[in-house]
Amino acid sequence: MSTNYEEISRAARDAMAELLERAKLPRGALVVVGCSSSEMMGANIGKGSTPEAAEAVYEAVAPLLAERGLYLAAQCCEHLNRALIVEREAAERFGYEPVCVIPQPKAGGSWATAAWKHMSDPVAVEHVRASAGLDIGSTLIGMHLKDVAVPLRLAVKQIGDAPVTAARTRPKLIGGRRAVYPETV
Repeated sequence: MSTNYEEISRAARDAMAELLERAKLPRGALVVVGCSSSEMMGANIGKGSTPEAAEAVYEAVAPLLAERGLYLAAQCCEHLNRALIVEREAAERFGYEPVCVIPQPKAGGSWATAAWKHMSDPVAVEHVRASAGLDIGSTLIGMHLKDVAVPLRLAVKQIGDAPVTAARTRPKLIGGRRAVYPETV
């Protein structure tokens, strides 16, 4: 069981930094993060919520997003139907309707609770369409990504004991074999 919160923080920062470098997101984009503190600590998802581990991840990734002008969408656990915690400004910008709930470690998860605690004006929303995402502990963030997700193999393979998966998105390629696409897709 992993209990080194500094190592969790370092790995989370490294994973997010690589994701952001490779995804090349414009300012104002939304990044979804799902995070199982249980999995990071060596327990099965939902069976060992650890607020300190979630705090370590938040403190590592939030500044990286903020300095690039990106919005965080922190995914809640299944008890809140994987709703997301975002800044009210982001919900308004993207047209997401807030729902009425405040996450707790056992109903929403430690990760969403940490995000709620640290955001300046947090709200919960049911769905987002993020441009990139980081999944720590197999929390299934894919439902909150735009339609065409491109998996990214990061150098960081796990945070604590939790596996790490990342993705960016791209616009759909349409038009068939005569179509011409930009090289940067």
